[in-house]
Amino acid sequence: MAVNWPGLLSIGVFYIIVLGTGIWASRKAKREEKKCTESRSEVAMVGGRNLNILVSIFTMTATWVGGGYILGTAEMVYDPTKGLVWAVGPIAFSLNLILGGMFFTTPMRSKNYVTLMDPFQEKYGNTVAAVLFIPVILSDIFWTAGVLAALGGTVGVVMDIPSSVAVCISAAVAILYTLMGGLYSVAYTDVIQLIFMLLGLWICVPFILTSPSAANITAAAVNKLYQDPWVGKLELEDAGYWIDNLLLLSIGGVCYQIFYQRVLSAATDAQAKITCYIGAVLCPILGIPSLIIGAVSASTNWNQTTFGSPSPYEQGKAGTILPIALQHLCPFYVSLIGMGALAAAVMSSVDSALLSAASQLARNIYKNIIYRQASEKSVLVVVKVSVLLCGVIGACLALTTSSVALFWILSSDVLYSMMTPQVICILYLSQWVNVYGASCGFVFSLLLRGLVGEAFLGLPDVLPLPWDRVQEDGHRYRLFPFRTAIMLLTFVVILLVSQMSIRLKGKKLLTSDAEMNEMHDLGPNQKNVEENEALNKEKEHLYLT
Repeated sequence: MAVNWPGLLSIGVFYIIVLGTGIWASRKAKREEKKCTESRSEVAMVGGRNLNILVSIFTMTATWVGGGYILGTAEMVYDPTKGLVWAVGPIAFSLNLILGGMFFTTPMRSKNYVTLMDPFQEKYGNTVAAVLFIPVILSDIFWTAGVLAALGGTVGVVMDIPSSVAVCISAAVAILYTLMGGLYSVAYTDVIQLIFMLLGLWICVPFILTSPSAANITAAAVNKLYQDPWVGKLELEDAGYWIDNLLLLSIGGVCYQIFYQRVLSAATDAQAKITCYIGAVLCPILGIPSLIIGAVSASTNWNQTTFGSPSPYEQGKAGTILPIALQHLCPFYVSLIGMGALAAAVMSSVDSALLSAASQLARNIYKNIIYRQASEKSVLVVVKVSVLLCGVIGACLALTTSSVALFWILSSDVLYSMMTPQVICILYLSQWVNVYGASCGFVFSLLLRGLVGEAFLGLPDVLPLPWDRVQEDGHRYRLFPFRTAIMLLTFVVILLVSQMSIRLKGKKLLTSDAEMNEMHDLGPNQKNVEENEALNKEKEHLYLT
């Protein structure tokens, strides 16, 4: 296997540019830390809450338009069993940012929270909140692993290098600049990465469209040429599964700390909402090149290309159709630009996930549970150590399997089913829910999701569902929107159990929330309130004396 040295050189140059930007941004972060001596850790986690609006827009958009978005959109359009109608990513991500800006920005900003875990600790106490956020923190690690695995598979194919090399180099670069500057480095490198994505993919589009091996994509949209029409079709029996995917991507984003890190870093509430709305416009625009590349790939006679026969789909490589198209339908040096754009998309997701997990581990686990008297300096050290550990774990997981779907299920599917109702309840129905409802809802959703089963995880489908379709290979194709059903049922369980426990507490049959917190722990804000009250009483006593 001959190594593609020009390709490696181009990727190397891109990584050097990103790393240089991260180092420059880390100096800006250090200057901001000196200005905010009382909350230096917030500079690393939320940029000191004064991030420039243009940078905010870039980092929000780049985080959502990651490697999975770019690769997955092209794959859906190219796959003859799916097609354009199944490429819900551009629409769903746009809806996600609109919903986030309209309903989830203000509640989080109004109380100056730093992480999504803060309101849970405030309401339920540290122990229950920590349990609830185990899937949240793990989802960031699995997201990192999935994106790195996708990068390793795609870059390894095009550059003719082992995928492990691509994974390790990419992880090392992302870890390094995230360690140095926190959110500032992540945000400012996202600016560079988004520019690379925007220019790189759009530069490749004209060359792919004019490839002599590709037929007219307009004709191939509705007529069968080399495979089924790339527009695809949506049967009535598939509607439930399609809606499930759309809602998962549209609503599931409210469970991720990476979203709140960006809206909380804005200087004002209005700026945070503008960031979401402009990002909602840019997400579909950045998805158009992937749609076009997928459509052209579905309209291509691969026998006439350097790829040869059988086609990528027949070889089981539909998931890497975007880099394959860049390599075989573009001139060599144009494909290098496209690979730089793909690497940019991957890096913009990895660094965000690393900082998200590290922020929650440092603030909500270390400072609020393990060592409540921790100094700002020690919290910053824990942030850096957490970035390193999460990055190393994510990279190791990415090297263990090439199944991106496995990590996608762990990071998105389970989190959507389990945590979406918890987030909605804590932000909008806080007075109606309590620790009993939250705990029962968590256990219920975890149990129900396990009983539904998951082939990728080796879990048998114990709980039968309607509308199942068993394929010839024995694989069960789930048509029922079970993820959304579990999410809605969990929402009902949280409310019902909370209200039942309130009635039982009124009859002295259950321990009150306040007593529960005293038995286990107190949330950070509750402790602050009690400490302030005690201090005021002491001052009053001294004054009277």
